[in-house]
Order: sequence, then structure tokens, then C-alpha cells
Amino acid sequence: MAELHVELVAADRKVWSGAATIVVARTASGDTGIMPGHTPVLSVLESGPVTIRTTDGGTVLAAVHGGFISFADNKLSILAEVAELADEIDIARAERALESAQSELDAHAERRAEVRLVAARGIKAHA
Repeated sequence: MAELHVELVAADRKVWSGAATIVVARTASGDTGIMPGHTPVLSVLESGPVTIRTTDGGTVLAAVHGGFISFADNKLSILAEVAELADEIDIARAERALESAQSELDAHAERRAEVRLVAARGIKAHA
């Protein structure tokens, strides 16, 4: 089975590293899927969930906010301003943040909270 090496790094730490069969991330041009042998890519990341399908059949979900994605020679680097693995996200806290952002009409904070909830719950993101 073909695989690519993935490094998910936030500004403050290495979040996840390993082998994958496909990675889907939201870029400035839309959701982008990267598989082994993909053409080289350098793109700006948008706030959104990142889905990593590991070579052992597992799935890693993360909430990512800003940064870049770079792919060449079957090595994918996701360099995020902020990134959290789904199991690190406190759902109750993210729900409170979403409610607060909605009441304050803060679209940016609302999007960040929505992305965190999508990753934590493992469901498809809202457009």
C-alpha cells in the first residue's frame, strides 16, 4: 500500500506525525485531498477540520486554524497557527465558546468554535 509521511505541527508544538494513505484539509481553494504521488502543493490553510487516514485503517481528526500545507516527495507538512487533535478538545468548553461568539456576533470566533466541535465530534463540517 502506498503511503505518505505526515507532520502536523502547530506554532507551539508537534501535534501528530505518522504514515497515512490520504489527508484532507481545507485550503484557500477549498477542501484538498492529498494522496501518495500527488503533485507538489503549497497552499494557505483555512480554519477547518483536517482528516488523516492512517495506514493501519485509523482516522486522526484535528481542528486547524490558519497556516500552510506543503507536499513534495510523499512528505506532507501541515504547519498550523493553532491545531488540536479531536480528543484534546473539551466539547462543553467549545460549545460555550460558540454560544459566546454567536451572542457577540464574532464570525471569526464562531468559525473557530464550529471547527473545534466538528473535529471533536467527528462529523462533517458545515460550509
